[in-house]
Parts: sequence; structure tokens; C-alpha cells
Amino acid sequence: MSVLYQSTRDKSNQKTASQAILQGLAADGGLYVPVEFPSIDLDFERLKNSSYQEIATLILHAFFDDFSREEIEKMVDLAYGEKFDTKKIAPVKQVGNHFVLELFHGETIAFKDMALSILPHLMTASADKNAVSNEIVILTATSGDTGKAAMAGFADVPHTKIIVFYPKHGVSEIQERQMLTQKGKNVHVVGIEGNFDQAQTAVKTMFNDTDLHQKMLTAGKQFSSANSMNIGRLIPQVAYYVYAYAQLVSTGSIVSGQKINFSVPTGNFGNILAAYYAKKIGLPINRLICASNKNNVLTDFFKTGHYDKNREFYVTSSPSMDILVSSNLERLIFDLTNKSDEKTNHLLTALQTEGQYQITEEMREKLSDFVADWASEEQISKEIHQTFTDENYVLDPHTAVASHVYRQYTDKTPTIVVSTASPYKFPRVVVDALTESLSVDANDFELVKTLEKISRIPLPKAVKELEAAKGLHNTVVEVTQMQAEVERYLSLK
Repeated sequence: MSVLYQSTRDKSNQKTASQAILQGLAADGGLYVPVEFPSIDLDFERLKNSSYQEIATLILHAFFDDFSREEIEKMVDLAYGEKFDTKKIAPVKQVGNHFVLELFHGETIAFKDMALSILPHLMTASADKNAVSNEIVILTATSGDTGKAAMAGFADVPHTKIIVFYPKHGVSEIQERQMLTQKGKNVHVVGIEGNFDQAQTAVKTMFNDTDLHQKMLTAGKQFSSANSMNIGRLIPQVAYYVYAYAQLVSTGSIVSGQKINFSVPTGNFGNILAAYYAKKIGLPINRLICASNKNNVLTDFFKTGHYDKNREFYVTSSPSMDILVSSNLERLIFDLTNKSDEKTNHLLTALQTEGQYQITEEMREKLSDFVADWASEEQISKEIHQTFTDENYVLDPHTAVASHVYRQYTDKTPTIVVSTASPYKFPRVVVDALTESLSVDANDFELVKTLEKISRIPLPKAVKELEAAKGLHNTVVEVTQMQAEVERYLSLK
């Protein structure tokens, strides 16, 4: 039986996988989720010897079954090859008493590469499968990493354009430089005078604007999304949780069927939701540790059932987690309501109008898969310093959040800390933590050389090429001008 996808806001709005991927966000404002999860044989005595590509094919073909296995295999082979600096693609390493899943071996040295390497192939194949002749316009907001990885994936892909909005003063120097030097005739990068939540809200508004939608159709264009609101971005992330478990079985660190924990640095809730989906298809997971930074809205939600975005927004050393509206949480809420689109709609409308909602005690009882906590700026710095001192292993600030929060959770279950970025993406934070001093005068490109000397980790190719790269984008707008900028760039009348 085929796996269909329904909107969290209207269960009657059902699509095939390719239709849902193509659309990105449901027309009713909801997110697409599987009507039923596929049945997958996770035999780890067999899978322990499988390559990343083989496991990705297994997962993606099960969820996206309107593509043939041959089609999926071809897309997987194109996505997970020479762009990654290790044949393992997502290796697991032991660091002290726990393990680290390294998701930063792609060309933009962040975990977004894992899904955004394959999304362009899924998108163009979906357009072909549904006989769509419109130009696909990828419209996305980024808190730092999605933008670069999406642009790298979609650059010069025929019949597509990509527009990325990012908070001008809310990303690292390396992150910004990666975006502003991105080549591609179909690429447009826009800084905004605001934060990620404002950018994401404006993007969602554009997706749901019927007048703009009609203007796009008249011009032979249609929107789609590259962030984890798109099911085509989310499901590929399930694969690396299965692959990580297989690696632990392969090395004898655990036995097949033994439960493990994952500690995940969490902002928009997509990465940890993929782990939750992995558990739903049978991955032996004990607890999902939801790790936040000072913007700890998710910590409060999991501890109290109260989601409240009416709080101060902090710009932190882990900018990809500087988020107060975690979009993918809507998919979990839908699950907690026993797939009630009416109840989900009610809660998410309250978030939009009042900035908060409270789930019921019955819903809270279903959150036992999760534990949550957060790390302060001081704790992040200390975690980076201590891990290097004790284990000679360098963490980026996001991974340090997950590592610190894991240590607060005293469960003896084997645990994998999910590492979402290379330390070279945030050299100022990491060098300051390792040297216990502030690098006030140095720029990020001087600091990566310092980090290389301290850590003896070779400088990634992505960073080496960046310093000399030419800046190609310089547009900055107010949040209120985002739609006008989209219409200008696309020459909409």
C-alpha cells in the first residue's frame, strides 16, 4: 500500500510523496506527515555491514514509494558521493563514555548537507513525475546553515530558482561568507534586519498568500521549500539515525535490539523529529534528549506542556538554534492529538494570535520519549574546553549544547551526541573556549588558522576556498520588505 501524506491542518488534504515534496508547505498552512508510517525490516545483523547509501535507499524508498527503487538508488548515488570527505558519509566516533555522530562531512560542513544533497534530485524528479512545467522557486529562511546547503544543492539546477533570507546580524562570519559567495545564476541571498523567527514567519505568509500564489502561476512559477518544513528535507534525516545505530552494532558497542539515547541540539525541531520518526519505524531508542541554548522555549515546553514564544530573543554562540518558533514541533503536536487536525489547528492558531499554547495532560503523557534541558553560554564554552582537554576532541558550539545537556542526564544507556557542524564553522567561539581568552581583534579567517594549530584537525576544503572567494550578494532589506524583494527578483507583475 502506498504511503500518502496528509496536512496537519486538514487531514483530507492528502498527497503522494512527490506531490508533497513539490509543494513543500501545505496550502492550508500545515505540514505534510505520513498518513501511516511504512513497515521497514530493520535487521541490524544485516544492516551493520551496509553502506550509508544502502541504508538511505532502504529508508527513502519505503517512505517515498511513488518513486521506483532504481530512481531512489540513482538519486542517493548522486547525492552521497565525492562531495563528502569520508566514504562513511556520517561516521560515529567514541568520545569518552559516549559517541558522537558526525554530520558535517559534506561540502558546507554542517548537517544540512545530509538532506539538502538529495533534495534537489527529489524536487526535479517530483516535477517530472507530476508533469510540472512551472519554474520551481525555492523560498526559504535560514538561521545559518540551511541557506548555504540549499544554495549549494540547487545552484544552476535547471528550471529552479532559490531565494534565501537570513538574519543579517544573527549568523557567524563564516556562515555569512559561505552564503554571500555562493555562485549560481539562479541564486539570490537576502539579509534581513531582524531575526530568524521573523524571516520564517514572513516566508510562511508568502506561501499562504493567494494573491502572490496567483501572480506566481501567471508568471509560470511556483514556490517550494528547502527547509525541514518540506517532507523531502525531513525524511532523508531519518536515514542517518538508522545508520548510526548500525555502526554501533557493527563495532560491537551495542548488541542488536539494545536501546540507545540520542542527544540532539535543537532549534527548529526537524533534526530531533527525524529521530522520533526513526523510533516510530522501529529503531530501538530509549530517550531523545532535546538540547537547547538560552532560547530555551522547547525545554520549557517539554517540562511543562506550555509553549510560550513571548520571551526575550537571544543571539547566542550557537546561532542555528536561535529560534523561538520551532516549526517542526507542529508535526509532533499532530501526533500527540491522535492526528486531530482540528486540535492542531486550534493550538497553532493560538501560537500565532497569542504567542503561546498549553497542551493537555493526556498529550503530555505521550512525551515520555523526550527529556529536555538547555545550556548557557558559559556552559557551552566550558563543554568545548573540557571535551578537548579530556578527550582531544573539538566540538562546535551546537554540539557542545547537546554534549552538556547529555551530561546532565544520568541514564546509563549508551548515548550518541549528534554533531551538527564542524568547529571550523564557528572558529571565534571555539578558539575563545579552548584558549580561555577573547579573540577581539582577529577575524574568522585568522582564527581558523589558530584553530588548526591548536586542534591539529586539517582545515576543511570548504573553509580554505572561502577566504579568497568573491562576494556576490549584498542585498539587505527590512522584514516588511521581504515579499517586495521576492516580487522584484522574480519580475512579478
